[in-house]
Amino acid sequence: MADKKKKEDKKTQAELLQDQLLLKKKTVYDGYAQRAGKKATAYGEKYMAFMNAAKTEREFVRESVKLLEKAGFKPFEPGRAYSAGEKLYFNNRGKSLAAAVIGSAPLSEGINLMAAHVDSPRLDLKPNPLYEESGLGYFKTHYYGGIKKYQWVAMPLAIHGAVMRADGKLVEVVIGEDDKDPVFCVTDILPHLSAKVQDDRKAREVIRGEELNILLGSEPVEDDKISDPVKLNLMRLLNEKYGMVEADFVSAELEVVPALKARWLGLDRSLIGAYAHDDRVCAYTSLTAFAEVNRPERTALLVLADKEETGSDGNTGLASDFLRNFLALLCRGCGQDLELTLYNTRALSADVNAGFDPSFAEVNDRRNCAYLNRGPVLTKYTGARGKSGTNDASAEFVGHVRRLFDAHDLPWQTGELGKVDEGGGGTVAMFLASLGMEVVDIGVPLLSMHAPYEVASKLDIYAMYEAFRAFCK
Repeated sequence: MADKKKKEDKKTQAELLQDQLLLKKKTVYDGYAQRAGKKATAYGEKYMAFMNAAKTEREFVRESVKLLEKAGFKPFEPGRAYSAGEKLYFNNRGKSLAAAVIGSAPLSEGINLMAAHVDSPRLDLKPNPLYEESGLGYFKTHYYGGIKKYQWVAMPLAIHGAVMRADGKLVEVVIGEDDKDPVFCVTDILPHLSAKVQDDRKAREVIRGEELNILLGSEPVEDDKISDPVKLNLMRLLNEKYGMVEADFVSAELEVVPALKARWLGLDRSLIGAYAHDDRVCAYTSLTAFAEVNRPERTALLVLADKEETGSDGNTGLASDFLRNFLALLCRGCGQDLELTLYNTRALSADVNAGFDPSFAEVNDRRNCAYLNRGPVLTKYTGARGKSGTNDASAEFVGHVRRLFDAHDLPWQTGELGKVDEGGGGTVAMFLASLGMEVVDIGVPLLSMHAPYEVASKLDIYAMYEAFRAFCK
C-alpha cells in the first residue's frame, strides 16, 4: 500500500485530473481475469456442453426447463396466487419460455426482466424437400435469418428438428451430431470451372438460395421400375428410424445446422468458437444467473424468445402477446395491476453485438464499437437509418445499469453496430419498450456474427453471467 501511495504522490496534477475526468477503457485483464480466471474456465466448459446439446430453439428450451426444474422451478399455474420466493416457468409451445422468481415487493412495483432469443440463422427444409437428380438425393432448403449463403457450403451439416407424423405422434430428429452418425453438406463448384457460372457474382449471390441443396446420399433401391430409386431408398431409411412417410415433411420443422462442436479457440484457450453464440451466449448466461435467484426484493423474470432473427413475428416471438399474456395471468392471480407492473419494470434486452475485427476495421467507428475482452457491451440503441427500428434507452436507466455494474466491479463497455451509414440491425428491445418498460441492450461482443462458427471471449462470457446475476438479484 505504501508503494502504491508513493506512485500516486508522484502523479502530476494533469494526470490526477485525467484519472478523475476521462473514461478509462480497461480490458478484462486489468484485474478481472485474476479474480475470475479459473471460474470463467469452468463456466466455459459447462457453456460449451450446453451449446452442443441445444442447437435449435426447441432444444434450448428443453434443456432450459431441465436446468430450471433442478433449481426448484415448477410449471406455471394460471389463476394461482404466488408468494415471495416461489419459482415458476411457462413453456410456450416448446420454442419460447418465461420464468419467474416471485419477489417480496408487489409485482406492481416492477420486475427485473432479462430477455434473450434462442433462435439462430440456419437452413430450414422446405415443405416438399426430398428429390433426386442425376443419381443423387437432396433436400431443398429455405434459409432462416440473415446469412452469407456462401459460408454454408462445403462444410459438415447436421439435421435437427421435430416431425408431426400423420398418426399424430411428434418425433424428435437429430442426425449428424454423434460421431457414428453420417453428416450432410451443400456442395460447391470447383475453382477450375467457376469462372463463367460463379466468379463474377456479387458476394451475396456467390451461392444463391436455390443452390443451398443438402446432399443426402446416392444409393438406389434395386428395382428398374422405380423412377427415383435413390429418393425411395432415402425415404425408406427415414421410415425405418422415424416412422416417416414423405407427406410428413409438410408437418415437420427440420433445421440444418453446422455439425460442429463448441470448442476452446486459440492456443491460450481464451476464446470459444461455436455455432449460434448469437444469441444463445446471452440466453445461457441469463438462464444460469436467473436459476440462482432465491428470494429477491423485486420479482425476477427470464424470457427466452423465438423468431428474433426473422423479426420476432409468430406466437413464440416477442412481437406477439405471449409475454404480456403471461404477465397478465401472473398479475391477476396475485391481485396486482398489469399496467403498473409493466410501467415499473426494468429490462435488459440480452443480445450480442459486433466485436471489432482488425481485418475489417473500416466498418467501425473505433471510438464507439465493442471489443473482445473488454466485458459485456451496453448498447444504448441499435437500428439503422437514423435509429429507426430500435429502442433508444433513457439516460436514467443507462445510468442505473452503469452504477449497478460499477458497484459490483464488473468490466463493461459501450458499443454500436458499425458506422452510422454502414448498416445496422435490431433486437427485441423495441418490443419490450412497446410495453412501457425501461429497457437497454446488453450482450457479449462476437467475431463472425451470423456465420456458422462465431467467436466469443471466455472472460466476456463469464462477466456477462456475473452482470445478469447482479441485475436479477
